[in-house]
Amino acid sequence: MAFFTQNPKFDWIFQSGLKGTCPACAKASMFNGWLKLRKTCPECGLDYQFANADDGPAFFALCITAFPLTFFVVWMEVVYSPPWWVHVLTSVPILGVGCLATLRPFKGWLVASQYVNNAIEAGTEGLWAKLNAREKGEG
Repeated sequence: MAFFTQNPKFDWIFQSGLKGTCPACAKASMFNGWLKLRKTCPECGLDYQFANADDGPAFFALCITAFPLTFFVVWMEVVYSPPWWVHVLTSVPILGVGCLATLRPFKGWLVASQYVNNAIEAGTEGLWAKLNAREKGEG
């Protein structure tokens, strides 16, 4: 636990992702909806074109959120053997709300981590430079 309390980079990523604020200035939201990123930060002008979270938030929501909640649902079935409609009224909403509620912080953490660590997919620097030049009309 000492690593987390003494690592300002981790703390910045964690706070920015949890709150959904811009990883550069932490003043404005990085989101333009529930999961859609803004094109740029309205405060500092950070271009979010670097952000590429892909399926990461869904993966973490399934592994970190849905997996433990599924154990709860199975425990409830084994201990109480409720009728199927009890699972429809309890288990489905618990899993659905649990996963949906964690998607935004997970995406925020991934975007903030990419920004703070200057992350880019290995071997694609040249391709990104060409793509960005083409979009700006330079090439």
